[in-house]
Amino acid sequence: MRIAIIDLGTNTFNLLIAEQTEKSYTILLETKYPAKLGKGGINDNKILPEAMERGITALQTHLKTIEQYNVDKIVCMATAAIRSAKNGQDFVQRVKNELGLTINVIDGQKEAELIFDGVKQVIPIGEERVMILDIGGGSNEFIIANKDGVLWKHSFDLGIARLLDRFQPSDPITQSEIEAVETFIKKELKLLYEALEKYPTQTLIGSSGSFDTISSMIAVQHHPHLDMQKIMSYHIPLEYAQEMHELFLKSTASERKQMKRMDLHRVEMIVLASIFINFIVKEFNIKDIWQCAFALKEGTILQIINNQL
Repeated sequence: MRIAIIDLGTNTFNLLIAEQTEKSYTILLETKYPAKLGKGGINDNKILPEAMERGITALQTHLKTIEQYNVDKIVCMATAAIRSAKNGQDFVQRVKNELGLTINVIDGQKEAELIFDGVKQVIPIGEERVMILDIGGGSNEFIIANKDGVLWKHSFDLGIARLLDRFQPSDPITQSEIEAVETFIKKELKLLYEALEKYPTQTLIGSSGSFDTISSMIAVQHHPHLDMQKIMSYHIPLEYAQEMHELFLKSTASERKQMKRMDLHRVEMIVLASIFINFIVKEFNIKDIWQCAFALKEGTILQIINNQL
């Protein structure tokens, strides 16, 4: 059976097409389209009309791709931008009417669960606790886990589209703006501080979007022969992460566009994403960072195979 998963994120609509065989699956295609659904309205909890049009266009593009793969089933999962928008259900209904797609709007806890089910397929999670961080446009999910499963999880409304909309930083960002962002993050992460007192860990696993871009940009400098398409996880030494972070802070948007392997759809957001990651690393004394290519889409496939979805 062939399954297409569309992950309707706040910034990006991601598509994964997979072939299911018994209790396993093979990925046939992964692609994405920049919908920027949260742009301009995320902190007012609404999807603006032009964002809605971009979302429809993104789905139409993915449907054209799906047509070529003779897919048996399409599963659409919507996260922060749609679940928090007052007119989120209007978008869901419009997609149903115009494109015939049923969108499952999931809450933050389910999102965190699916992310863990994606990550655990790629990263060997053993006795030692790890903290998984998925940086999105509308929300950021934290999961603390070990081989026994999820010990704690929470979805914070601290996605990078929200931070960008709230702070609208200069180009390049200023020191006072960096401090304002960090002060805000610290105040909002009270539950994470409590969780890490109970379940301390020094290993951070970053899944999807920003982590994929940052790891790819680090790899091209330090491991130029590595084909990032062929690996599912990448170890990021702290000094390499710091080096890249400092480069982002000093850069303008036009300079970032020229950087090797910069995802052009992340030019605006990568600085704030890097500030968020750097804050977590410093604040919680993280010693080890891993990037993981699997996240919500792959977790969704696993749950479908195991009849959990």
